Amino acid sequence: MSGDALTIPAVIAERRAADAGVLALVSDESRISYAELDDASRALARRMIGAGLGKGDRVGLLMPNGIDWAVAALAVMRVGGVLVPLSTLLRPPELIAQLHVASVSHLLAVRGYRNRSYEDDLRSVAPAAPLLRRIWLWGELPDTPCPPDMIDALESVIRPADDMVVLFTSGSRGAPKGVIHTHGSALRATACSLEARCIGPGERLYIPMPFFWTGGFCAGLLSVLLSGATLLTESSPEPEKTIAFLERERATLFRGWPDQAARIAAHPAFAAADLSSLRPASLAAVLPPALRPRTGARANIFGMTESGGPYCGARLDLDLPDAKHGSCGRPFAGVEVRIVDPETGDAAPPGGQGEIQLRGPNLMRGICGRTHSEVFDAAGWYATGDLGRLDPDGYLWYAGRRDDMFKVKGATVYPTEVESGLRAVPGVRQAFVTDVIDAGGAPEVGALVVSTLDREALADAARARLSAFKVPTLWLVADHPDVVPMSATGKVDKPALQRLLRERGERCTRS
Repeated sequence: MSGDALTIPAVIAERRAADAGVLALVSDESRISYAELDDASRALARRMIGAGLGKGDRVGLLMPNGIDWAVAALAVMRVGGVLVPLSTLLRPPELIAQLHVASVSHLLAVRGYRNRSYEDDLRSVAPAAPLLRRIWLWGELPDTPCPPDMIDALESVIRPADDMVVLFTSGSRGAPKGVIHTHGSALRATACSLEARCIGPGERLYIPMPFFWTGGFCAGLLSVLLSGATLLTESSPEPEKTIAFLERERATLFRGWPDQAARIAAHPAFAAADLSSLRPASLAAVLPPALRPRTGARANIFGMTESGGPYCGARLDLDLPDAKHGSCGRPFAGVEVRIVDPETGDAAPPGGQGEIQLRGPNLMRGICGRTHSEVFDAAGWYATGDLGRLDPDGYLWYAGRRDDMFKVKGATVYPTEVESGLRAVPGVRQAFVTDVIDAGGAPEVGALVVSTLDREALADAARARLSAFKVPTLWLVADHPDVVPMSATGKVDKPALQRLLRERGERCTRS
C-alpha cells in the first residue's frame, strides 16, 4: 500500500469506498458493515472532540472485545488521539501503573464486566492518576458533538508519522512496557504479513485474542480493515459457545494461540460441529485430520508487540521445504533481521546462534518513558532479547529467550527446544518448560504437559528425542490446559509455573 494510505482515516475511507456493505465485524449477536463502522466511529469522534479530546491526547480504552470496542478505538485514532488499550484483567494497582506509564489523559470504560465494577475501580484509581483529566463511561459521553467539518479537518492532518497506539506488553518475567506505534508502523507491519497469514477479501477471520493485545488489535482488527475481510469476535469466549459461533458464522480462518484451539478441539461439542468452512491456514487443532499439516511443516509465524505483530513467516496454507520444518520462515518486507553475540554485540558467524536484533520502518517508534538511545542502538537496531539463528537461505530459527535459558550441570538448556520435542510426542497437546531450583540450589528441567500420557511414558518419549540433560526431571501432567498459569498480558507466567512445578511436580520412578 502507498505511504499516503498509511493512516487510520485513509484506511477507513478506502474500506467504505470499496466494501461499504461488507460486514466488518460480527460479535456474538451483533454485526456491523464497513459503512456503518465508519458512520458510528465518526459520530463518536464528534462527541469526543466536543467533550474535550484533542490531537495527541492519550485515551485509555477499558472494554471487552466487541463492536463497541472497535467503534471507540477508531473514533480515537481517526482524529489524532493516541489509543491506549487496557486489559480487562488489570486490578486497580496495575491499572494505575499503566495509566502513569502511558500518560493517559482520557479514559473510556464500560461500567462493568465479568462481575467487576470498573466504575468502582475508577473511583479509586482517579486520585492516584494526576494526568487523568476525564473519565467517560460507555454510553454516557456528553452529547455535544463538534461540527462535522471539524472531523474532516482533523482527519486531513493525520500523518503516517503520528503516534497511533500504545500497546502494553511484557515477557514472562518483566513488568509491562508501553510500546508506541505510529499509524505508519502499525499499518505497514500488519499489511506486510497479510499474505503469509492468508487474510484477504471474503475471509471470515476468528481470533479469540483480546483486542487490548497485539494479537487481537493488529492481527485481528487492523488486519480486516486493511484487507476487507470480516472479523469474528466474542467478548467472553467459552468453548461450547465458540464452537456454535464458528459454525453459525462459517468461519474460514481460526488464528490465535495453539492452546486456544486445543481447548476448542477438546470440547465434546467439537466432534459434532460442522466447521468445514475452515481453511488450511487455520490452527491445526481445529482442522479435520486430513487437513492437518505434519508437526513443524508450517512456519511458526513469529513476531512481537515491538514489531507490530509478525515480522517473519511463510504462507500458512503451504508446507515449508522439508529442510525448513520447524523454522519461522523468512523476514517480511519492512524489517531487517540480524544475529549478534548477546555479550559483545558483534555479528554472529553465518548460521550461528545469538540474539535477534531488528531494524526497519515497521518497528515501534519507541517505548514509554525511555529515550531513543535506551531502546535502539546508534545504527537503529533493537535488541529483542530473543535467541535464534538465520540459515544461509534466510530462514529464522527461534531458540528461546535470553532470560529463559539456563544451565544444567554446565550444559545450556533452551526451554523452547525441549517444548518442541515434547509437543512432537503423539498424545501431547501442550508443553511448557522452565528451570526449577532443587533442594540443593541447582537448576533442573521442569515440564508442565497437557497430555493423555502419564509422566513415565512422557519421560521415555523425551529420552528418545532429547539429549539426556534436556529431559525434564520434574513433571506435572494435566488433562486440561486451564491449569497453565497465564499473566495479564496473555503469556505463560514463568514464576507461577515454577511455583506450580515445585509444589505439584513429580519425578519419574525409573531413569
